[in-house]
Amino acid sequence: MSTTLIKAATIVNEGKTFVADVFIKNGMIDKIAPHIDTAADLEINAEGLYLIPGMIDDQVHFREPGLTHKADIFTESMAAVAGGITSFMEMPNTVPNTLTQELLADKYDIAQQTSLANYSFYMGASNDNIEEVLKTDPKNVCGIKVFMGSSTGNMLVDNEKTLENIFSKAPILVATHCEDEATIRHNMAAFKEKYDDQITIDMHPLIRSTEACYKSSSLAVELAKKYNTRLHILHISTAKEVRLFDNKTPLAEKRITAEACVHHLWFNDTDYATKGNFIKWNPAVKTDVDQAGILQGLLDDHIDVIATDHAPHTLDEKNQPYLQAPSGGPLVQHALPALLEMHLQGKLSLEKIVEKTAHNVAICYQLEKRGFIREGYWADLALIDLNDAWKVTKLNTFYKCGWSPFDGQTFSASITHTFVSGVLAYQKGKFMTNQTGKRLTFNR
Repeated sequence: MSTTLIKAATIVNEGKTFVADVFIKNGMIDKIAPHIDTAADLEINAEGLYLIPGMIDDQVHFREPGLTHKADIFTESMAAVAGGITSFMEMPNTVPNTLTQELLADKYDIAQQTSLANYSFYMGASNDNIEEVLKTDPKNVCGIKVFMGSSTGNMLVDNEKTLENIFSKAPILVATHCEDEATIRHNMAAFKEKYDDQITIDMHPLIRSTEACYKSSSLAVELAKKYNTRLHILHISTAKEVRLFDNKTPLAEKRITAEACVHHLWFNDTDYATKGNFIKWNPAVKTDVDQAGILQGLLDDHIDVIATDHAPHTLDEKNQPYLQAPSGGPLVQHALPALLEMHLQGKLSLEKIVEKTAHNVAICYQLEKRGFIREGYWADLALIDLNDAWKVTKLNTFYKCGWSPFDGQTFSASITHTFVSGVLAYQKGKFMTNQTGKRLTFNR
C-alpha cells in the first residue's frame, strides 16, 4: 500500500490537542511526532486543519438488501466518508430482515464489494430466532439488535419470555430500540378518536411519548441488571431516560451504556412547524427540555456515544400525510458538521466530540485498533477546517434519497479529507472509489 504523510495537523485525541505530523504506512498509523521527514507517496499540508479519529457510527440503516430505491451500501457509505464517518454498524431491518446467519453473511459480502467505509452488521432478534442469535460470532459481529418497539417485518420483540431469553443468553452486546408498543398504540387510538385522520406531525412526540420511551428503557435496564447483559440503549430522546444511566463507573467496565443521536441534539418540537415529516423519527424529537437534558447527559457522561440513526426515505414517501409518512431521515454526511457547529456555538468541546463519536464507541464495542490516533492503529482519520463555511444544498448532498433534514443550513466547518483504513477515500468533494473499507473486528 502507499504511504501518506500528514504535516502540521492540529490533532485532537484522548483529551489533548497538539500539533504534530502523522505518517501512515500499510493502512496503519506508523508514527506520530512533532516533525517527520520520511518521504511519502502522498504528503498533505494540514497546517491550520484539525485531525481527528474518524467518526464510528454505531447505528445506521443503509437499506440494502430489499429497499435500495431509498439507499444502498455504496451510496450511503459514500455520503458517510464525505461526512468524516470512517466506520458504520448497520441495522437488520432490511428486506428480508437479517434474522439468520446466512442473511447476515450476505450483507457482509455486499459491503466487501461496495462499501467505501469500514463496516459491521448487527444480527437481528425476533420472537422466534434465538437459535440463530446464539450462533453470532462475537469477534466479527458488532452486536444483536432488539426492537423493543415498532419495526418492520418480524422484528418487534414484545414477548416477555423471548426478551428474558435474549438478555440471559446473548453472547455479545445487545443494542435496543426502546419504545413501549402498548403505550404508543393506546396514545394513537386516543388521538385518532379525537382527530380522526387529521393527526399532524406536531402530535408525533405526544403519541410516541416520553412515557413510552421511559417504560421500555427502564425495562431493558432492569433485564440487563438481572442477567448482567451487556446492554446498549440506542437514541435516547428524553431527559427522563438520562437518569437511568451510571456516570461513575469507568466506561470499559460499564455493562449498561447509552447513545444519543444528532437529531435529538439539534432539533426540538418547535422545528416541526418548518421541517414537518422531514424530522419525523422514532423515537420522536421532543421538547427543548429533553434536548437540553440529552446534551447535559453527554457532558456529564450518563450518555456515552453519539450516533446518527441514518434512515433515509424518498421525498415522495416523506411528503405523504403524517400517518402515511415513514419515520427516519438521512444524516451521515451532516452529523459531524452539525456537531462541529455545536462546538463553535460553545456547546461541545472538540475533545468531547471525539470522545463520544470515536473513542467511546471503540471502547463500548471493544473494537480492534480503531477509534484513536495511536501508533499501530488503523488510520481512520478526518481532517476538518473550522473556517470553511458551506451551505447544504441538493447539489452537494450525496444520499441516494437526494435530501437532508439540514437542507438550507449553513455550516461553519467542513471535512476536507477522510482516510479509511489508511486509504484517502474523500478529498474536498471527490471520492476515491477504487478501494473499499474493511470489516470491523472486536476484542472479545
